[in-house]
Amino acid sequence: MLPWYAVRTRSRAEKAVHGQLERKGLEAFLPTVPRWSRWKDRRKRIDWPLFPGYCFARFDTADTLRVLTCSGVVAVVSFDGQLASIPDAEIDAIRRLVASDLQYDPCPFVNEGARVEVVHGPLKGVSGLLVRKDKHARLILSVELIGRAVAVTVDASDIRAY
Repeated sequence: MLPWYAVRTRSRAEKAVHGQLERKGLEAFLPTVPRWSRWKDRRKRIDWPLFPGYCFARFDTADTLRVLTCSGVVAVVSFDGQLASIPDAEIDAIRRLVASDLQYDPCPFVNEGARVEVVHGPLKGVSGLLVRKDKHARLILSVELIGRAVAVTVDASDIRAY
């Protein structure tokens, strides 16, 4: 399998970049969160990017130029001139969350806290950072490479220390 990479986009260009990557035959993933948007005359539910400024794509490093030539692409996240891949497990965790019926919200990336794994429910097997709140647990699923995360509330009895 080809590795996943984070593609940095211009502001509000995530959906356009996602579409262009797919039209070029590359596997692309743009996680979204539904939000209500309000205008003077109406309200509408719109899917906003979960990680503003980023889209994810699976490609061979030889195809980097095809990615960079998409309108709206700023760069592919890299360190010391080398493209930095994202572990499949992190992308899979975000995909499973977005496909579930659980409520989730973007949140700041958390560097501290206990590493936990979900043992029951639709996110079974997913690991993340934990922030406790009352009788529920707040699980932070992160894409460490780009320093972004998403939070979801799960029953505290559904998790165990990693």
